[in-house]
Amino acid sequence: MQINLPFSVSATIVDRASSTMDLARSYDGAEGFPHWILARAQTQARGRQGRSWLSGQGAFAASLVMQPNCPPAMAAQRSFVAACALRRALATYVDPNLLAHKWPNDVLLQGGKVAGILLESSGAGLNVDRLTIGIGVNLGHTPKDVPYASFAPVGLTDVTGQMVPIETFLEVLAAEFAAVEHKLVTQGFAEIRAEWTAHAARLGQVITARTTRKTHKGSFEGLDDDGNLLLLTSSGKTVIPAADVYF
Repeated sequence: MQINLPFSVSATIVDRASSTMDLARSYDGAEGFPHWILARAQTQARGRQGRSWLSGQGAFAASLVMQPNCPPAMAAQRSFVAACALRRALATYVDPNLLAHKWPNDVLLQGGKVAGILLESSGAGLNVDRLTIGIGVNLGHTPKDVPYASFAPVGLTDVTGQMVPIETFLEVLAAEFAAVEHKLVTQGFAEIRAEWTAHAARLGQVITARTTRKTHKGSFEGLDDDGNLLLLTSSGKTVIPAADVYF
């Protein structure tokens, strides 16, 4: 199937894969970068911290392989680029007011998790020379019997009543990602942070952030210059680089 992608962006579409992240690790760069890898079905998809990601019927599962050639902190900013691109793409099909960003890397639809993002990087020295962004979107009906879900999933079809073909969604998402990536490169992360924060779930409200060592509860104050979570707790402002968020 021929799909329309932004200039210099390529894609591979397969019927089945263990996961698109597995295919991305073996991508040899023959078609250039950035390169999308889309699977119509995944058998062993994974999310953050090794959690399983259940891909329901009609789900979107893709990985974007990039060569950012930048420090790790700047590579990590692509998580927010991906989140903004995802929200923009989903807003093509639903009322934008129904969508929100959940730190660090989820997109919510009517309060349920509709999309998730996973980053993997590699490089030598102080530079990341290869970055893979895994993206899963519940384009179909809401997945059933999802184990250990911190947030109940939601399916786009259950909200819109229509099924979006995964190839069509890739065209929309690839265009939006290219636009947000251009914004990052030309205007800096402050502009990406501003867009992300403008659509952040529970901004200014009390949330819970659980790290591997401690549970923090406080008012969600936004992001710092590096994309870390800012939480105003009883002991003052706390900067949290990695955690699971609950509300």
